[in-house]
Amino acid sequence: MKIALIPNLTRACALQVTLEVCDILDRLEVQYFFEKDLEGELPKTDCFLETEKLLSDCDMVIAIGGDGSLIHAAKKAVLYKKPVLGVNAGNLAFMAGIEKNELHLLEDLIVGNYSIDPRMMFEVFYKEGENAPLQCLGRCLNDVVIARGAQIKLITLDVFADEKLVNHYYTDGIILSTPTGSTAYSLSAGGPVVDPNIESIILTPICTHSLFARSLIFEKNALIQISVPNKAQEVNLSCDGDDAIEIKPGSTIYIRKAEDYADFIRIKNDSFIDVLNSKLSQRRA
Repeated sequence: MKIALIPNLTRACALQVTLEVCDILDRLEVQYFFEKDLEGELPKTDCFLETEKLLSDCDMVIAIGGDGSLIHAAKKAVLYKKPVLGVNAGNLAFMAGIEKNELHLLEDLIVGNYSIDPRMMFEVFYKEGENAPLQCLGRCLNDVVIARGAQIKLITLDVFADEKLVNHYYTDGIILSTPTGSTAYSLSAGGPVVDPNIESIILTPICTHSLFARSLIFEKNALIQISVPNKAQEVNLSCDGDDAIEIKPGSTIYIRKAEDYADFIRIKNDSFIDVLNSKLSQRRA
């Protein structure tokens, strides 16, 4: 067995957790490797590979960090159809399979005592004007956010589902989230929490200027289209919290379910409600 370790060493305790994972894998006589660009940041000398070889040769991925770190690792792993185990070295980490005080459970991973939790992803496309070519912006595991830029004023967005008008929004922005992402920004904006087993597309407006605009849930195969009117306004788009790109007036954004799924490894038998209650209890005052 070969395992790819992808830690986010910017996290305060990620280095210590990573070294503890390495010690356990050494004891279990399991091979593990890191991405080449981490060479020099870890007290290891002979276990670094280029990302492509690392992910093509490994059997699975262990990502160490918070939810953002797990998303980043999962979007790499899905290209090579490799499952990911998340080890929480951050704060809430809804997607983590184990916490940093549960590393002994890695023994179950090695003997195959685990299940696979497939998570729906989005594909995002963008077109600058009616006659422009369609550009693929990539895949999202959590959410797509279309929002105003630096200007302190609302923007106008027209939303369609399967070519039928949903609403003209006058708003700070719109969040399109997967069920996985329903516990992230969408939740903060008042959106519903959706069990990841209920595949769907969740639309949550951000501070919309309306008494009646609420979150909407579309079936998983809906094609969502967001049109930016041809008027002066600054609109940005971000996938999974990555750096935003500017969306020009007159452009259209398309969001649909991706064919591939991100496969998360589950060692524990806790349910979605168990995880939800455990994580959100940390936010209760």
